[in-house]
Amino acid sequence: MSLLDRIVVDPKVMVGKPVIKGTRITAQLIVQLVANGMTEDEIMEAYPDLVKDDIKAALLYAAKRLGREEIISVDC
Repeated sequence: MSLLDRIVVDPKVMVGKPVIKGTRITAQLIVQLVANGMTEDEIMEAYPDLVKDDIKAALLYAAKRLGREEIISVDC
């Protein structure tokens, strides 16, 4: 199983937001928790359904999505 296999998108779960497979925990939430300084252990304590690979998967998913963003320069 690759890390990204842990992320699923289902319109019936969290309005189609990417979540950790088998949970209602969004990749966005995990990225926000990391950005706010929570450690992997703290996140797993707060969300016992998660394992370290779930956190890595959410970060990898976010990185890949951002890698496809188009940067538009606007001159003011």
